[in-house]
Amino acid sequence: MAGANYTPVDGQFEKIAAFVLAEKPDLPESSIEMADRLLVDTIGVCAGASNLEVGKIAREFASSFIAGDSAQTSTPILFDGRMASLPGAAYAAATQIDNLDGHDGFNPVKGHIGCAVVPALFSFARHLPGLSGREALEAMVIAYEVAARTGLALHGTVSDYHTSGAWNALGVAALGCRLLGHDANTLRHAIGIAEYHGPRSQMMREIDNPTMLHDGSGMGAMVGVSSVLLAAKGFTGAPAATLETAEATPFWQDLGERWTIAENYIKPYPICRWAHGSIDAVRAIVLANQITPEDIASIEVRTFHEGSRLFAGMPENTTQAQYSLPFAVATFLLNGRIGPEHVEGEALCDPRAAEILKQITVSESDRHNDRFPSGRWADATIELKDGTRLDSGDINARGGPDSPFSDEELREKFDAMTQRALGAGRTGKIWQAGLDLVKADVLFAPFADLLYPPANPA
Repeated sequence: MAGANYTPVDGQFEKIAAFVLAEKPDLPESSIEMADRLLVDTIGVCAGASNLEVGKIAREFASSFIAGDSAQTSTPILFDGRMASLPGAAYAAATQIDNLDGHDGFNPVKGHIGCAVVPALFSFARHLPGLSGREALEAMVIAYEVAARTGLALHGTVSDYHTSGAWNALGVAALGCRLLGHDANTLRHAIGIAEYHGPRSQMMREIDNPTMLHDGSGMGAMVGVSSVLLAAKGFTGAPAATLETAEATPFWQDLGERWTIAENYIKPYPICRWAHGSIDAVRAIVLANQITPEDIASIEVRTFHEGSRLFAGMPENTTQAQYSLPFAVATFLLNGRIGPEHVEGEALCDPRAAEILKQITVSESDRHNDRFPSGRWADATIELKDGTRLDSGDINARGGPDSPFSDEELREKFDAMTQRALGAGRTGKIWQAGLDLVKADVLFAPFADLLYPPANPA
């Protein structure tokens, strides 16, 4: 907001605070049910990422260096069991989820909400034994709505493309203030602190040079939780420009009317969403024609600019694998799916994938650029060794509002994410307990308790 006027608009924050802190929020049942689906899906990704090196580093760091000083200020780290402070546990889980790129997202902000909000929910809920499942889901809905509009306001008023941690931290702050019963003044300062300290990191730097930094959501979760705890002690930080200034006003006018949580997508693959249209375009050709990798002479993929900038070579680590469009296409061709096991370990040196990469070309298409970020479109042409050319037509990535996951597809993904790390028995218990959160009089704590014991080593 270079040169912006940071003077708050009278009454603007008060309307947002009334929405966040409403004693009996008027939320559509469909939004609560969607929150439940997104919660269970995100927990599946967290479990699937538990044996990744980055998850181990984040959990070790949190338990060693972001620890609480008492039982009242600590909580177990998800799928680890060691204790950390509330911000530390949120950081560890969010970093773990963020680095297995299978979590939900919201197209208009080109980023992710749940990977920060869900870990924060468990941090705050640890010391709320009477919290019901529905209350937790209501808080999630409200946090998603705040985070989505904050992201829209940030992208709409500044020139740089920042990572999700820059704005999902504010959703975490709203979540925490609601769960802990804080007043509007505390909420105002918590959101202001979260905006000021949120990691305004450069997303395209990470795309061009993939590392464990990923989408900044680990820091976003930690900043958001910390902001609530600081504001509760009297630390000031208001106003937040993305909520209170005149420039931000247009992005908040539909709060409580448009439910953006319903517009979040669920990913079929733990791969950057920018590659999904391309994977699905190749998938459409393969399924329609029953072809195998051995039949293929070449693959041409056309996508939008950002997708065309994804990592092009054979990945050397799991981060490069998740940010690689050609490797994702090759992996799908070889396996018919992409799971956590396909973006780590021996999969990264599979000579069959390396051979298929030589057949793939990726280029930018103006018509796909025109539909970004509202969609993640691509099209593909596969030429067979007999000279036949097969076209996919334009394909938008699956899992969004126009092609949502069925319950069966969601369960299939959840099992694929969790069973290697948790075993079938524990996976089933977590799945059922998660779905039961929408029921009246179901407490949140028994569900959370299923997530604290460590995952099995890979």
